[in-house]
Amino acid sequence: MITLHDIGFSYGNNHVLHDITTDFHPGEIVGIIGPSGAGKTTLLRILLGELTPTQGRINNSSSANIAVGYVPQLDSGERTFPLTVEEMVLLGAAAFSRKKPWFDHSEKREASRILERLGILQLRNNRLSELSGGQFQRALIARALMSRPSLLLLDEPTSGIDLHTRQQVLDLVHELQTDGFTIILTTHDLNWVAAQLPRILCLNGTVTGDGAPSEVLTSQVVRETYGANMDVIFHQGRPVVVDSVNNGGNQ
Repeated sequence: MITLHDIGFSYGNNHVLHDITTDFHPGEIVGIIGPSGAGKTTLLRILLGELTPTQGRINNSSSANIAVGYVPQLDSGERTFPLTVEEMVLLGAAAFSRKKPWFDHSEKREASRILERLGILQLRNNRLSELSGGQFQRALIARALMSRPSLLLLDEPTSGIDLHTRQQVLDLVHELQTDGFTIILTTHDLNWVAAQLPRILCLNGTVTGDGAPSEVLTSQVVRETYGANMDVIFHQGRPVVVDSVNNGGNQ
C-alpha cells in the first residue's frame, strides 16, 4: 500500500497541492478527477518520483521499492518520431535498465509478449504516424509495461479519442487490473469515471472527495472541485452530473 501523508507541492510561489492524505491499495483502480490546474499531473509525477513533495511524506508498506510505469498524455508531436511501434516500446526497457547500447533477444521477446497481450503485435513494424489514437495509446501503455511495474500511472488516457476507443482503453485498463497492476489515472470526464471506476479521488489543490462515485459525487463536492453549481442525479444506481438549472445555461 502507498500512503500519502499531508503532501504539498509548489512550483516556486505557485502552491499547486496541499494537505493531500490518502492511500492507494494494491490491485485497485483509482480515477483522479478535477479541473485544469488542479494538480492531477503534479500528483502523478510525485508518485512517479519525478517530483519531490515540498511538504509531507510518502510511505510504501512494501519492503521493496515499487516499480512504476507512466503513460503521459497523448502528444501528437510524439507520433511524428521516425520510430516503429516495437522501437518505441523497447525504449521502455532502456528507461528501466540500460547497461548496454543495444537491445538483447530477451528484451525483444518481452516487447513482443506485451504487444501481443495488448492486441497490437501485428503493428510492431508500423510507424507511429500510421497508428490510430487508440492504437497509439496501447503502444504507450506497452512502453510503460516494459519497466515491469506494479503501479501504472496514466495521465488523461481517454483524452482526444472517440467513445468506442475510449471504451476499449477502459476495457484494457480493467484487464491489466486483473493481471495484478495497481492503476491510477487522471481524467476530466466525471460521468465516465462515475460509470466505470470503483473509486474516485476529487482534486482541486487538495482532496475534495475520495471514495465510491455513488457516495462521493454530490453537488457540494462537484462545486468544491470545479467551482460550478452542478446537479447530480442517479440513473440505474449511478451518479450523473448535469448542468444546474440555476446556472442559467441551456439544459
